[in-house]
Amino acid sequence: MTQRLPALFLGHGSPMTIITDNPELRAMAALGQRLPRPTAVLCISAHYETRGRTHLTVGSHPKTIHDFRGFPPELYEVRYPAPGDDALVDRIAGLLGEDRVHRDSQWGFDHGVYGVLLPLLGQADTPTVAMSLDRALTPGQHLATARALAPLRDEGVLIVASGNVIHNLALWRQSQGTRPDWALDFRARTNAAILAADDEALTHFAPDDRAASTAINSAEHYLPLLYAVGVRLPGDGITLFNDTLDGALSMTSVLYGDARLLA
Repeated sequence: MTQRLPALFLGHGSPMTIITDNPELRAMAALGQRLPRPTAVLCISAHYETRGRTHLTVGSHPKTIHDFRGFPPELYEVRYPAPGDDALVDRIAGLLGEDRVHRDSQWGFDHGVYGVLLPLLGQADTPTVAMSLDRALTPGQHLATARALAPLRDEGVLIVASGNVIHNLALWRQSQGTRPDWALDFRARTNAAILAADDEALTHFAPDDRAASTAINSAEHYLPLLYAVGVRLPGDGITLFNDTLDGALSMTSVLYGDARLLA
């Protein structure tokens, strides 16, 4: 019987995270040393946005995408040459429905993918599929989509959602080195909801909730969290780690599964 894999939400932060020495990078690498070896990885990236259908990368070796500007040359030399996994794409299409997916040979692995998988897995040798966020879906529909994917965890697939719970790029530069009240408030509330498995609190926010609207902002970095939440299974422990906050950016990460993997 295949060992059940944990599910992860990983804060990926700035692209610089993967080429600098920092506690978050070290924590991901340490976790990777303890993880059961997956047969494949499904990564839901904040940087892969579509509308109308969920896209899945296909092909023998999807390309590495440097989806950022103005960074040091060594960051543009990073490659993630993991093989694709068209059989996994077919399995996902079976779980979600063929009419809801699109096999995408044009996209590849953006920094939301390799920014977490490189430190986590060390080598780009595990078959990997990147999955888009269909921005036509409501938060509740994203959660329902994720729930349909939960069986993959018992089939050798490591599900990794990559984003940031708090991500407001417009405010980040001016807020670096601070811990704004609105960010502390939102972090406390979301952390409590994650640990209590309160899906309602994670998918519904009042129109006048300033902390939520400022933290979630354009939403693409928050929505991946719902995929980790949605593939939660009975018996999972829920453990927070990398729970750091720098201005308008948090690196809070979540493991669903055996907490001892973070020991």
